[in-house]
Amino acid sequence: MEVLRCTGTHGTVETVGARAPKIVIVSPQKPPPPTFAVLLGSRRRRRSAVYIQAPAAREAENTTPALVLMAWGVPTRLPSSRVQTLYELCKRTFPSPSSAAPSSPPPASAVRAIISIMDTISPADVGLRDDNLEDGGGHGFFESSFMKGSARAARWAQPITYLHIYQCDAFSIGIFCLPTSAVIPLHDHPGMTVLSKILYGSMHVKSYDWIEPTVLASNQPVRLAKLHTDDVRTAPCPTTVLYPQSGGNLHSFTSVASCAVLDVLAPPYSENAGRVCTYFHDYPFSSFSAGRTKTVDSPDNYAWIEAINSPVNIYMRPGMYTGPTVQDRLS
Repeated sequence: MEVLRCTGTHGTVETVGARAPKIVIVSPQKPPPPTFAVLLGSRRRRRSAVYIQAPAAREAENTTPALVLMAWGVPTRLPSSRVQTLYELCKRTFPSPSSAAPSSPPPASAVRAIISIMDTISPADVGLRDDNLEDGGGHGFFESSFMKGSARAARWAQPITYLHIYQCDAFSIGIFCLPTSAVIPLHDHPGMTVLSKILYGSMHVKSYDWIEPTVLASNQPVRLAKLHTDDVRTAPCPTTVLYPQSGGNLHSFTSVASCAVLDVLAPPYSENAGRVCTYFHDYPFSSFSAGRTKTVDSPDNYAWIEAINSPVNIYMRPGMYTGPTVQDRLS
């Protein structure tokens, strides 16, 4: 591990990591001028790096925001908020789908850098105050037409608010706010990388990955998947990431208590690009015959997944995002 330290007017600089993206931690009470980062970048031959201002005395971290000054290049100005930092990292990490295959996940080092920033984002950083954290009715709704006649319709139709922060062809950033017992049903993310951070509250997450090569049940339109997650997550908890073929690409959310989830989708859903969200039912492994297919571990770790072919209309009335505005200023 390479460590670079220099001390002076603006405190201590520590470089961690032998390969890009480097993490450069600046530890003064006030940030260095932009030229400090530029000179450091020049000294390091402008190698990829992420510059983070940490507070003097690490225990003050909860009161002094960390600022990422540069990601995958040398900055010319300081980001104004953690949301801006997240945007700039995503902008430099996720290519436009027109210039790269959308199913190609980004480098693991780049994903780790984004996770590091998302882990620091609090409700206050995105404009969610104490009075936003309670259940409310009237923020919007999430409804599936095929479920209207079922006993589960009331639960699925709980009002869910979506707060739009930013979207381009390469990625989107937004927040889902779920009241208690609200459900986002099982769905997929074709060719997408998705990072999720629970900002507050608690939710049950259930996710699967497809078994490859494809395993179909005998004479039934269901496909075998392996359980990835079946757990309750409560804030504060680490940011999670799913990939096109791993990490629980099919997932469902059920709020145990009023909660909010910050999501980065890369690339976002696009009907024109063929990234259409499909909804599913899951059935226990014992529900259908697998023919000669044998599971390598407990059958409870597998499920049959059936796509919902009847029309599914998802309606969402957006809420008002009151956090820092993203400045779309990177080329």
